[in-house]
Amino acid sequence: MAPSLVLFDIDGTLTRGAGPQHLIALENSVLEVTGRHCPIHNIPVHGMLDNVILSLMMRAAGLAEAEAQFALPAVMESAQRLYLETDVPDLRDKRCPGVPYILDTLTARGTHLALVTGNLTRIAWHKLSRAGIHHYFRYGAFGEMAPTRGELAKMAVARARSEGLIDSHSRISLIGDAASDIQAAHDAGIQSISVRTGITPLEDLIAARPHVLIDDLTHLDLAIV
Repeated sequence: MAPSLVLFDIDGTLTRGAGPQHLIALENSVLEVTGRHCPIHNIPVHGMLDNVILSLMMRAAGLAEAEAQFALPAVMESAQRLYLETDVPDLRDKRCPGVPYILDTLTARGTHLALVTGNLTRIAWHKLSRAGIHHYFRYGAFGEMAPTRGELAKMAVARARSEGLIDSHSRISLIGDAASDIQAAHDAGIQSISVRTGITPLEDLIAARPHVLIDDLTHLDLAIV
């Protein structure tokens, strides 16, 4: 069989309850670069990309759209630096149910694993490092790389193809906890596997039409990925 590719979201899928450090870094980065303060609790963040969250924060803080877009690269850089400078706790006890077993099993059978996440690159890798699972993932498509999660999923698939990791017969799946993960899989033309380990209401997940809906990764049928 051709090797398969499984793409994973992070927050609510691989880890949950990872602490406030990520959101605090985003909030402080806007203040550091622009001198404007926008409490992040005023901004919808679930299932969103960090670059979009930061843009919304800057607009809410009073910056014009052009000003916000000009500041965005510096704000994203600041956010990543601030997160890495933070004393992020050990997150191994924050891994979602089934995560170590699924990653071990998929890796052992030769499945390629990658990330599709709204987290900025260095935030994502550091978070997974603190959770003890970063080494399972070959690469990722991260929040600063595209304006939508669907575009990130397409990028991740295209990279696997360009590196010869998969072919036209390979199974490709995206596992996530939010409706935006389901939509990203649909946009990329790949299998959507939705887990109920995040905060998205069940009815919202059903309405987004995932191919597979499970309570958590302990219920994942490995025959479908």
